[in-house]
Amino acid sequence: MSAPASAPTLLVLDADPLPRLGSLTGRARIEHADATTLAERLPSADVLLVWDFASTAVRDAWPGEGPRPRWVHTASAGVDHLMCPELAASETVVTNARGVFDQPIAEYVAALVLTMAKDLPRTWELQQQKTWRHRESQRVTGSRACVVGSGPIGRAIVGTLKALGITTALVGRRPRTGIHGPEDLDRLMARADWVIAAAPLTEQTYGMFDARRFGMMQPSARFINIGRGPLVDEDALVEALSKRWIAGAALDVFEDEPLPPDSPLWQVPGLIVSPHMSGDTVGWRDELGTQFVELYGRWEAGRSLPNVVDKQRGYVPGH
Repeated sequence: MSAPASAPTLLVLDADPLPRLGSLTGRARIEHADATTLAERLPSADVLLVWDFASTAVRDAWPGEGPRPRWVHTASAGVDHLMCPELAASETVVTNARGVFDQPIAEYVAALVLTMAKDLPRTWELQQQKTWRHRESQRVTGSRACVVGSGPIGRAIVGTLKALGITTALVGRRPRTGIHGPEDLDRLMARADWVIAAAPLTEQTYGMFDARRFGMMQPSARFINIGRGPLVDEDALVEALSKRWIAGAALDVFEDEPLPPDSPLWQVPGLIVSPHMSGDTVGWRDELGTQFVELYGRWEAGRSLPNVVDKQRGYVPGH
């Protein structure tokens, strides 16, 4: 059944595989675009679904001429890939995929903590060499973690680490009950065995993990970033690991993705590299599609939308 002429136009910035939007048949005129066609199709769209959440095409195309969609939804937690001054200043509502990735990312962080504490990469290496080498590993219960970023992902990480017996401090944009403010970050990092970056990328957080902060961490500490790549000064992290300022690190996000083959991060000692997969569990794309369809139903009925991004701050407020 085709949609009536009066139905809203839903424009999808495509990525493979495409979202399953069959339940919107007859309720929306669904059109598709890629980076080369997005600019010309934006003026005719009522809603834009940014399914290709790694693309910067929205940021590039939005400043053009003509009307703009009333609502933009991105199938991601971060919105820095699509925000530009023109979109921030517009009346367009922006929503994100808050809620889909929280627990999967928390589980991934817990896996990284246990992997590093139990020296599993070395165990695997020795197995390939058929070498029997007994070692002692670290107990995580009783260790300390500093989680930077007090949104739903950061809070899920705290809950999961606490279940492992890790004493955890959560740092947010401002202090409130159970959450430390930025003024406590340096003190908490200096005492932590695990420092986990889960903050959104904003002007205030860009490059916040630099040589100064790696230098104040304990030599036995490990650093994990599952937030946004540019939170970290990657050259400073390479230096910190190479000079053994810290014991190890794990990165799931990077300044440039995919990580170039000539990046020193591939071979720096003590670093685990994973390809931006911490939140991507089996069926995650279906969850993202289901979430969008539910949001579309609310928008279609004129109801308020959850997950509305503060376009000046760059994240969903209220946490």
